Amino acid sequence: MTWLLILILVPLAGALVLAFLKGNDRAAVLTALGFSILEFLLVIPFWLSYNASGPRLQMTSSFDWIPSFGVHIAFGVDGIALIMIAVIALLVPIVVGGLGTMDKLPPGRSAGGFLSLILLQEALTIGVFAATDVFLFYVLFEIMLIPMYFLIGGYGGANRQYAAVKFFLYSFLGGLIMLASAIGAYSLAADKLGKGTFDWATLVTVVRDAPLSTQIWLFLGFFLAFAIKAPLVPFHTWLPDAAGEAPIGVAVLLVGILDKVGTFGFLRYCLPMFPDASKTLAPLVLVLSVIGVLYGSILAAGQRDMKRFIAYVSIAHFGFISLGIFAFNEQAMVGSATYMLNHSLATGMLIVVIGLVIARGGSSRISDYGGMAKVTPLLAGLFLLAGLSTLSLPGTNSFVSEFLVLIGSYVDQPVYTILATVGMVLAAAYVLWLYQRVFQGPVRGDALIGAGGGPGTALAPELGAKKAIRDLGGREIAILAPLVVLIIFLGFYPKPVLDTVTPTVQQTLSAVQGGK
Repeated sequence: MTWLLILILVPLAGALVLAFLKGNDRAAVLTALGFSILEFLLVIPFWLSYNASGPRLQMTSSFDWIPSFGVHIAFGVDGIALIMIAVIALLVPIVVGGLGTMDKLPPGRSAGGFLSLILLQEALTIGVFAATDVFLFYVLFEIMLIPMYFLIGGYGGANRQYAAVKFFLYSFLGGLIMLASAIGAYSLAADKLGKGTFDWATLVTVVRDAPLSTQIWLFLGFFLAFAIKAPLVPFHTWLPDAAGEAPIGVAVLLVGILDKVGTFGFLRYCLPMFPDASKTLAPLVLVLSVIGVLYGSILAAGQRDMKRFIAYVSIAHFGFISLGIFAFNEQAMVGSATYMLNHSLATGMLIVVIGLVIARGGSSRISDYGGMAKVTPLLAGLFLLAGLSTLSLPGTNSFVSEFLVLIGSYVDQPVYTILATVGMVLAAAYVLWLYQRVFQGPVRGDALIGAGGGPGTALAPELGAKKAIRDLGGREIAILAPLVVLIIFLGFYPKPVLDTVTPTVQQTLSAVQGGK
C-alpha cells in the first residue's frame, strides 16, 4: 500500500460513505469535510517525502491488470503531478465547506449525493495525474467525465443538460482519438520489443525513435484530446457553457483542476513521447496559443455573466501556459508548470468570491450589481485580491509564473511573446472593469435594492420581503483564508514550487532535445 494508493482510496471511501447519507445533509457535509481534510493532511507528508533531485517518477507502484496486453495498474508522480495533486487536495475542502454559502442545492437534491460525486471526482482526478500506464491513464481520463457530467447536469443552472452533454461529448471524443494513438504506440513497442506495453517509461524510449511521419500522427491523437481538455482555441467552446451552468463549487474544480489535465498531458505525454513531432508542430501550437490569449481576453471583457467571464479568462491563461510549454525554453516551461498551480489558486479564489456575490444578489449578471463595496467591504477587498492575482500583479502568486513564461519565450519566440504580452494589458482592463462594475459606484440593481429598499438590502423573492446584505461571515473567511495565504506567500516566496517542478521540466526538455 503506497502513499498514492492511499490518496486515491481515501476520497473513494468517503464517496462510498456519503452515498448512504442521503437523508441527513448536515451529517453528509461534516463527513465529506472530514474525509477531504484528511486527504489534505495526508498530502503534506507526501509532498515532504518527494525528492526533487531524484528520479522523475517517484512513489511508484504497479500491479498486473491485463497481463496478456501488458496493461498494469501503475502509479507514480513527478514534480508537476505532485503540485496538481496538492492543489486538488486543497480545493476540495473549500468546495465542501462552501456548500450552503456559495452553493445552494436544487430542491429535492441531497447533500450526500452531491458531495459523494465531489469526492469521487477528486479520487479519479488524482488517479489521472498519478497514472504511469498509458491505458490506465486513458481509462481514468474518460471515467472522470462521469461524476462531472452528473454534477453539471444534476445540480447546475437552467441550461445544465445542454452544458453537461456538450462537455461530455467533447472530452469523450478527444479521449477516443487519444486511445487510437495509444494503440499505435503499443504496436510500435510490440514491433521493437517483441511484445506490446502501455508502460509510459518504456513507450518514451520506443516511440521517440519512430519516423517523423508516424510521430506526427500519434502526436496529433494525444494533442487533440489534451487541447480539448485544456482548452485551446478553437477546441474551447464547451468551457463557457459548462462553467456558466455549473454550481460554483463544481466550477472551481472544473476550471481550477480538470482543465490542467490538458496542459499536464502536453508535458507528460506529447513532448517526451513525440519529441520530433512536438518540435515540428510547435509553430502551429504557438499560433493557437497566442490566438487563445487575445481571443479569451477580448471576449472576457465583453461578458455580461460573471461565471462565463471566468471561463474566457481561463482560456486566455491557458494560451500563456501552452506558449511556455511549446517555446522549448527551460524558464518558460517552468513558468508554465507553476502557472498551472497558480492559476488554480487565483481562479479558484475568484470563482469562490463570485459565488459569494451571487449568493447575496441572486444573479450572475454583472449589470445586476453596483456599489457592493459600500455594504460588503471585506468581500470587495478579497474580490480585488483574487482579481489582482488573476492579472498577475507583482506580489501575487501568478506574477512569477507569467514573468517566467514571457522572458523565457522571448528568447526563442519573440514575435509570439510580444503578441501574447498584449493579453497582460487586456487582463488588467477586464479584471478592473469587472471590479468597478460590481463593487464601485452607487448601489444599484434590482438584486441589491429590493422593491422600495435602500442600499444594503435585497429582495427575498420567496418571501416577498427585504433582507439585509451582510459581509463575509466566519465560515466564509475560513474558506478563503488558505487561498489568501498562498496567493501572498507564493507571490513573495515561490521557491518551494519552483524547486519541485524545475527538475521535471529539465528532464522533459532533455527528452525533447534528445530526439532525432
